[in-house]
Amino acid sequence: MSKKSKGIVCIVLAALSFAFMSLFIKLSGDIPTLQKSFFRNFVAAFVALALLLKEKTPLSFEKKAWCPVLGRAAFGTIGIFFNFYAIDHLDIADASMLNKLSPFFAILFSFFLLKEKIAPYQMGCVLAALAGAMFILKPNGTSLTSFPALIGLFGGMAAGLAYTLLRKATSMGVPGAFIVFFFSVFSCLCSLPYCILHFTPMNGWQVFTLFMTGVAASFGQFFITAAYTYAPAKELSVYDYSNVIFSGILGFLFLGEIPDIFSFIGCFIIIGASVVMFRLRLRHG
Repeated sequence: MSKKSKGIVCIVLAALSFAFMSLFIKLSGDIPTLQKSFFRNFVAAFVALALLLKEKTPLSFEKKAWCPVLGRAAFGTIGIFFNFYAIDHLDIADASMLNKLSPFFAILFSFFLLKEKIAPYQMGCVLAALAGAMFILKPNGTSLTSFPALIGLFGGMAAGLAYTLLRKATSMGVPGAFIVFFFSVFSCLCSLPYCILHFTPMNGWQVFTLFMTGVAASFGQFFITAAYTYAPAKELSVYDYSNVIFSGILGFLFLGEIPDIFSFIGCFIIIGASVVMFRLRLRHG
């Protein structure tokens, strides 16, 4: 497999992992968003640390690489807080769609920050996928103008910038496992004060679902870090929309969220855009 093909496989696996993360967040019930975020990142930090120690990953990289590493952690944390809030207040397919606007923003940020060129066919496919995602959200009426939806939109923007900085950090030789570990610890520290002051007691089921949230997020984080190591955002962005499809399926199976005709139309457009993107990518090299 070429690096681009490996990147596609990793981005789809990341999308599936994050869909399960959204499901477990929803199943955990009425717990503050920052408390859910803390447990998600706490588990991910231990997984990343274990991988670093097991593989004895060297941590020698340029000092100037700390800037994108810090930026990735900061904007990634904002993206997580906003995404978790949206998941708590919207259907998981809707929240996922808003969060998966991040690839569109990643392409724009990659153009300005990484000087990566955008081919017309790539932009066309991304816009087509975005239009398909809108079909999934639009039937819910006013949800697009609600405060949770607005928060979800800003979360997608923050995630797009975080993924762009992730690409920059890995291109400067920063190990992916270290980026995941640093990001997870950074996010934990940001949410810890709130958790100490406003901790909500949890039952056994809630502890289990939050643990699984962290496990699913860890898989997603490693897959997406690997994906953007293999290929630039413009080559992978359209495949990240598969998260919306996975979230819709899981929402239907476990939460009784029934897709309507508009959702099916949106999924069809997204899958079509992915196929077109893949074929044109092969043709253009």
